[in-house]
Formats: sequence, structure tokens, C-alpha cells
Amino acid sequence: MREEEIEKLRGVVRDCVSKHLYSSAIFFADKVAAFTSDPADIYMQAQALFLGRHYRRAFHLLNASQIVLRDLRFRYLAAKCLEELKEWDQCLLMLGDAKVDEHGNVNITKDCSVMYLDKDGEDREINISSAICFLRGKAYEALENRAQARQWYKAAVKADPLCYEALERLIENHMLTCEEETSLLSSLQFAPEDGWISSFYSCLIKKYDKENVVEAKFRELEQEGCNIKSSEQSLANNTDLLACKAEYYHQCGEYQKCFELTSVLLEKDPFHLKCTLVHLAAAMELGHSNELYLMACNLVKDYPQKALSWFAVGCYYYCIKKFDQARRYFSKATNLDGTFPPAWIGYGNAYAAQEEGDQAMSAYRTAARLFPGCHLPALYIGMEYMRTHSFKLAEQFFMQAKTVCPSDPHVYNELGVVAHHMKEYKKAVRWFEKTLAHIPSSLSEMWEPTVVNLAHSLRKLKRYHEAITYYEKALALSTRSLSTYAGLAYTYHLQENFTAAITYYHKALWLKPDDEFCTEMLTLALVDECRHGVEPKMDTHQNDLFLY
Repeated sequence: MREEEIEKLRGVVRDCVSKHLYSSAIFFADKVAAFTSDPADIYMQAQALFLGRHYRRAFHLLNASQIVLRDLRFRYLAAKCLEELKEWDQCLLMLGDAKVDEHGNVNITKDCSVMYLDKDGEDREINISSAICFLRGKAYEALENRAQARQWYKAAVKADPLCYEALERLIENHMLTCEEETSLLSSLQFAPEDGWISSFYSCLIKKYDKENVVEAKFRELEQEGCNIKSSEQSLANNTDLLACKAEYYHQCGEYQKCFELTSVLLEKDPFHLKCTLVHLAAAMELGHSNELYLMACNLVKDYPQKALSWFAVGCYYYCIKKFDQARRYFSKATNLDGTFPPAWIGYGNAYAAQEEGDQAMSAYRTAARLFPGCHLPALYIGMEYMRTHSFKLAEQFFMQAKTVCPSDPHVYNELGVVAHHMKEYKKAVRWFEKTLAHIPSSLSEMWEPTVVNLAHSLRKLKRYHEAITYYEKALALSTRSLSTYAGLAYTYHLQENFTAAITYYHKALWLKPDDEFCTEMLTLALVDECRHGVEPKMDTHQNDLFLY
């Protein structure tokens, strides 16, 4: 057959592949390979077989060729066939001997016969070495060797920063700590025109920086654009970028803002699964059980084999406080995908909600083992120990969580609480002040308990004026906190400012009329005021007594 006719047949094969007519592609690719015996045509035939899901036949074809161990394309495609067949050990053998260090630097045994027959064309390619490193990582992860998997994923993204899948695995599976994520991104070598990719990646990692820093990153990306057909386009409305922003709002505790943004995004792209997960988390925090029910029904219908779907069902039952059913569906999600972090955390939380500490700790420990870069399991284990008054153990796990993620204010808050319980009030004050320093945005009602706890610790240290300042800050955040009014009243009482103490005891009792502490202390304050008399400087508070 003439070369022109063979080239036409090759074009037919490529067209069949582009139109997903894989049986046709296999038929014609087989004939082209028979006519030419050219390695490139054999590779095209193997690729058609792979796309048609004839993995065993594709592997046999590649393995039978003399070039499989010399051309990286052949070796990689043969390993991909073994991946689909779940033959992970054989997959690693096919990829060849190589070692990688903790930083993702690869040491490959050099073989002068190895070559890579690059395809003809001007399209930009992902480095074949990066793809091989990524496949090694997947194989090791499937074999539950997560330490090796982490190193190979790092090697893949270092070999080619455009290998997004490797970075996604590292981030989604929480394989790296905050510091390690930042270090990895700073080590990547981007081409001059790929600056926007570097910025985008920095928005994907854990976001505990100050609000102005993170917002500046988002603004920079939103303004990134290119002139296409004389029309200025940008990433401002890109779904992935807005999903990252929603995730940041959730981390900041701005749940309503997060929920509103994800609602808009899901109207635009209802099957964006990352956005769906953030939407579920925000709906949980806001107690929107109806929204959770609808989301769960749709996900189970559309993705019955995905862990996210059954996680959504668990979230609904958790929201309506049916914790037994919630556990059942969180467990189902972990069975479908053992590397889905939210399901393990939800599973533990469902046990903890019913004070079944041992089972909760078991779930959290599993999560800590599977996701070494996630600080939440250690944080929740510490909270369980604190619930059972094992304060020293709780402190150890909180410190462990701090090591993994040193910028999450929730960790410092729990360290402050446990220090307060151990009567180490100076240490408690230090931790609570660090909590407030690490809050990324301005103070909101969510952080009112931290401000009150700081005031309590200052009161214990007899730093009454500072304590009063923080109690008043807490009242500016929320005016319906019994603890704040009671603490402020007691602080005034200790200062022998009985009129102000009586005022705030009354305000506390207005919120909870049967509170024993406030009732008893109000009686004592009234007696003390009668004994000592009313100080003239506090006459301005007298009118307040008539209101409460």
C-alpha cells in the first residue's frame, strides 16, 4: 500500500479516536500497524485498544514489541494498562527502578538505550517523566505506602509544574503540612508565561493568611487575562477560582458568605464537586437541613458510587441530630473511598456527638494516620481528651495539631482553654492572645467565646481593667451571652464596684432567670452595697437598674 493511503488511514484512526469511535479506531489501527510494523503505528494501535478498554490486549501488544523497554511512551502506556487492571506491583516493575528522596528529587538508573519518541506537533506537553512519577505515586498509594506516594507526587509536580493531578492528590489527600505545601510551591520552576499558574496554585493550598494577603492573591488572579478575538477575558468568573474563595470564607468562619457564593456557583455549574463539598460544609454550619436533604438526594441519584454522595446523606442526618443514621452513611462513604478526609472526620464527630469517646477517637486516629497533613484529627482527639478532663493528653494533641498547621486560630484557642482548665492562667492568656492575632479577618461573633475566655483568664490573674476591656469587646460582638455578663459583673464585684456588678448581674439574669451563680452573687452584691454604700462616681448606673 502506498504511503499516502497509509497516512490517510492514520488520519481515519485519529478522527475515530476524537469522535470516540474506539472499535473503528482499533480496526483501522490494527491494519495500519500490519502494513508498516512502524513503532509509532504499533503505539497508535495500543492507544486505541487502551481507549477501548481492552487493557489486557493493549498490554500484550506493547509487551511483545521489542521497543517497550526503550521507549518511555511504550513503557508508560503498558504501566497504565496494568494500573487499570489493578496489578500495582507489576505496574511499578514496568516503570523501572528509581529512587526518590523526601524532597521529591529523583535518582533514576540511567539507561543509554532509553529514548522518548516525541510526537510531531507544536502542542505543549506534560513531561513524560512527570507522568511516570505520578503513576508511581498512584501505585504506591494503592499499595497503602503513603510515604512513598507522597514523595513521588512531589517528584511529579517538580518534574513538571503543569502536572496538576499530582498537586491535587497532595492537597486533597492532605499529604503535606502547611509549611511543606508552601515550600513545595516555592521550589517549582515555572516558565515566565506561567506566572498565573503559580498564583492559582498558591490559592489552592491551605489558606490561613491574613484576609488582605489572601484577597490580594484572588484580585491578582481575577485581573489575569488574555486578549482573545479583541475581547478581554479574565479568570474573575472562573468556577475553580471562586470555589477556592468560598473555601477561604469557610475557613474564616464566614459561613453565610460562603453559602451564598457556592449557591451561585452551583447554579452555574451544578456538578462541580469541589464546590459541592464546600457548599455542604457551609450548609451544615448554618443548619440548613432542607438544602442538605436536596443536595444529598441529587448526589445519590447522579453519583451513587462516589463517597461525596453518601457523605452528603450523613451530613443531613447529622444536621437533624440523628447521629446513628449519620454514622451509618459516613461509614459507607469511607468504605467507598478510604482517602476521603471529610467522611472520617464526620464519622468521628457523629460518635463524639453522642459522647462515645472511644469510637470517636478510633475514627480520628485513622484520619490522622491517613492524612498526615491534616491537623483536624489531632485537634478533635485533643477535644475528646479535654471532655474527659485528661488535660495533659489534650495539650499534647493540640501541640501536635499546631505543628501540622501553625496558623489555624482554632488550635491556639483550644490550647488556651486547656491551659485555663489546668489553672495556668498566664499561659492561657498568651494562647488566647495568639488566637486573636491569627484570626485572618476582623473579629466576628464566632470569636466571641475566645474574647470572653481571655477576659476570664485576665480576671483570674487579677488584671481587672484589662479583663473588663475584653468583656466589653465581647459584648460588642454578641449581646446575648450569659457568660460575658456574669464575668463582667463578677469582675466589677471583685473591684468592689457593686453598683456596676448589680447592673450586669441583672442583665445576666434577664437572659437566664434561674442561673444559680448570678442569683447568689446578686444577693451578695446587694448586701455588700448596703454595707459599703453606693459610691457617688457610679450614680450614672442607677438608671440602668430600672431596665433590668
